[in-house]
Amino acid sequence: MDRNIRTVDDVLALLDDLFAPEADRWTGRGAHWWDDFYADRSRPVPFFVARPDENLVAAVERGSLRRGRALDLGCGPGRNALYLAARGFDVDAVDLSSTAVEWAGERARETGAGNVRFHCGDAFALGGRDLTGPYDLVYDSGCFHHLPPHRRVSYVALLEQLLAPAGLFGLTCFAAGAGGMGSELSDTDFYREGAGLRGGLAYTPEALREIFSGLTELELRRMRDEPEESAYFGKSFLWTALFQRA
Repeated sequence: MDRNIRTVDDVLALLDDLFAPEADRWTGRGAHWWDDFYADRSRPVPFFVARPDENLVAAVERGSLRRGRALDLGCGPGRNALYLAARGFDVDAVDLSSTAVEWAGERARETGAGNVRFHCGDAFALGGRDLTGPYDLVYDSGCFHHLPPHRRVSYVALLEQLLAPAGLFGLTCFAAGAGGMGSELSDTDFYREGAGLRGGLAYTPEALREIFSGLTELELRRMRDEPEESAYFGKSFLWTALFQRA
C-alpha cells in the first residue's frame, strides 16, 4: 500500500502517471514518441523546414526583442533557435527528442552557428542546472500545448525561475475554435475521462491571459498564414503571444 505523497512534486508525479506514455509527449516517457516523429526528415511537416516563426521575426525586426540570452523550449530541429543565434542572441535550446536535437546540431554546424547550445531532456528537470537563467527571452513554439493541465504549475514556476526582470516570454500554441487543432475538453474532463491529451490542448485568449496573469501582455493574436514559398513559418490555427516580466 503506497502512502508516499508528501510534496507538490509528489502530487505532480502521481498525476503524470495518469497519462499513457503515447499520450504523454513531454516527460521522459514521451521522448520515444518524438524520436519516431522526427525520424523521417522527408515527411511534409511544415515546421520541419528551417523557417522561423513569422511572429518571432516580426518582433525582432520591430525591435521588441533585443540581443541577449535566449531559451528555446521544445526547439525541435532548431529553426527558431538558429534564427535567434543568427541575429546575435546567445541561445540555449532544449527538446525531449535526441533525434530532433541531433538534427538541430547538424543544422547549426552547417550554418556555423557558434552561439547556440542544444540540450536533450526535460526542461523542468534541467532548469537551474543545464538551463541557467536569467534569460532575456524565453520562447516556446509548440511545447506548452503538449503539457497536461497540472504541469502548467511547473511551467509557470520555470518561467519565474529563468526569466530575467523585464524579460520577454514568447508563445505559440493551439488556438481553440480553429479547425480542430488541439483538444477543447475542460481540464476536469481530461482527468475524468483519462483519454490523454489527444495531440495537445487548445487555448482561448482568456485562458492564456489567466495562466500568465503574472506577466504583462504585449501582444496576443492569431499567427499569420504563410505561403509555402515564404521564408517564415505561420499557421492561423495557432495563437502567438508576447508577455513581459515586471
